[in-house]
Order: sequence, then structure tokens, then C-alpha cells
Amino acid sequence: MALIGSLPAVRAQLADPGRFAAAFACVEECFRAGTPGHRLLHGLAAGQTERIELAGGAFALLQAYVTKPREEARWETHRAYVDVQAMAEGEEFMEAADAARLTVHEDLTPDQDVIFYQPYDAGSTLRLATGLVAVYFPADGHRGGISIREPARVRKIVVKVPRG
Repeated sequence: MALIGSLPAVRAQLADPGRFAAAFACVEECFRAGTPGHRLLHGLAAGQTERIELAGGAFALLQAYVTKPREEARWETHRAYVDVQAMAEGEEFMEAADAARLTVHEDLTPDQDVIFYQPYDAGSTLRLATGLVAVYFPADGHRGGISIREPARVRKIVVKVPRG
């Protein structure tokens, strides 16, 4: 199931943390003020995404967006990549569920590596706040970007790590 916590805590829980080295290095850079990654992320306007290629076939999506109401968030999974999602600024609710419990709505694999699911109300709610990291494996259905109280701007790094 999904992992969530500080970067050191998540790193310690992974069975193969070396496979995630490029992802963690990117997140650490984006978290550290004054670095190129931090400047790039904090220079994005709401609605912008910047893609950065990383070692080992991984890539990062630096994002700035406004959170949305729960009913607008879509459940998804990915087959080819593991998601490492790190909140650099702000907070949002994320939900997680075993993908086996979800009903496919739209399968966009392999071209876009995303499967969207029908609404599902029995997921677990997680609060992803500044400095926290969540890791979602292919069996983890998830939906994010959900407003805590009202829509708010967030800055997040999503690193796609090849499943391997």
C-alpha cells in the first residue's frame, strides 16, 4: 500500500531505495531554497507544469496548481511508473485505495500510463502537507489535489520512477 511521511521515513521503508535515488535527489533539491530546482518550482504560476528528465528513465513533473473539491478529483493508477509525490508548499487531501476495489472508467495505457476509475467513496484519506512525501505503487489507486477547506495554491513535485 502507499507510503507517506517525511523523506527520510519514506526512504527507510522502501524495499529498494536505490531505485528511487534520482527521485529523492530531485525532491531534496526542490525542497532546498536557492537551488535551481527550488527556483524553477517556485517560479511556476498556478496551472503550470515543468517536466525534468532524471537518471534511470525517471522524470519529474514540477507543478503549481489550485486544489479542487473532492468530487472533481479522479481516481487513477499507473502501470509503468511508481509515483513519488512531494509537497513543497501548501497542503491537500489525497485518497488511496486498493486498485482491485476500483472499477475502470477509462484505460489510457500504454500511451499515457494512466487508468481512470469510477467514483469510489471507501478510500483512505491522507493529508499531504509541506515537506511530506507519498509513494504510490501500481496497485495503489489514488486521487489528489483535493482542497482541505477551500481551494488553495500548492507546489508539488511528482516523480515518475520506472516500475522496474
